[in-house]
Amino acid sequence: MPVRTAEAIWTGTLREGRGDMKFANYTGPYTRASRFEEGEGTNPEELLGAAHAGCFSMFLSATLTKAGFTPTSIHTTAKVHLSDGPTITLIELDTVVETPDLDDAALQAAAAESKAKCPVSKALAATNINLTARLA
Repeated sequence: MPVRTAEAIWTGTLREGRGDMKFANYTGPYTRASRFEEGEGTNPEELLGAAHAGCFSMFLSATLTKAGFTPTSIHTTAKVHLSDGPTITLIELDTVVETPDLDDAALQAAAAESKAKCPVSKALAATNINLTARLA
């Protein structure tokens, strides 16, 4: 399996400094304001959420395919909660799945399995992860 690389550069103090996070063809600026307030730019939690949503969606697609379904669309949103500490205390995964002939019971089983087995979920096992899965 390939090793993936990302990098971050930070210059200055926490309050006045700024940084850039880079991977593949993406470069995103980040600051104290973009992380702890509502400032412009990205932040580590947002990127972690994107990674989690992407990993979960791919794993759910594989799980459904293995169960005999052909997914049309899987749209997952991840909300990463950062609280005092700072500490990531909760990740809320919300997925909407469009798959012919899939019923809610089969979706819930596949979604639970995917949450437990996707590599990013496993890496974040110390964090509370809530999952909501719905049919489109």
